[in-house]
Amino acid sequence: MCDLLPHQKSDLYAMSRGFVREDDQEEPIFIPQRAPLPADLDNLVTPRGSRLLREEREQLELKRSEVQVTDEVARRRELAEINGKLALLDERIASARVVEPGNKPNKEVRFGATVTFMILDGRQKGVERTFTLVGVDEASVAEGRIAYFAPIAQALLGKKKGQKATFRLGPEVQCLEVRTIV
Repeated sequence: MCDLLPHQKSDLYAMSRGFVREDDQEEPIFIPQRAPLPADLDNLVTPRGSRLLREEREQLELKRSEVQVTDEVARRRELAEINGKLALLDERIASARVVEPGNKPNKEVRFGATVTFMILDGRQKGVERTFTLVGVDEASVAEGRIAYFAPIAQALLGKKKGQKATFRLGPEVQCLEVRTIV
């Protein structure tokens, strides 16, 4: 074998990529991340949230078992996406800490409670809102469920009926009054 000069070796390695067919180049799979959970907080979930996570896992496993794509590249891509979603979901399930609701009536706003409050000042003065404080995967403002670490939830945590809390909404500080806790 002939000895190559250093610049010839690098040319040799660079040329080897030229022999790879364009068809063999697969685009990387994009797997959307789950809603972020602050690193310093536990992954609290309600019993409902735990059930929803397990149901989501079952659906992904079913989808994986029913992949019927005949094109091998497309099949690999679809399976890689499903497996990636399952891996992220398994991490979330493994870190979940289910918080059972108490048997006593809620005397203060806590995880899993449904709280109704009135906005006492600012642009939304007089507006009444009701939210349930839940885990990150269960949160949906449109459905009246907010993550327990959301700023408004943090302002309300620990408050009792009739107590006030302040909450910053952009440049404005709002005063909230707890009306009911269920």
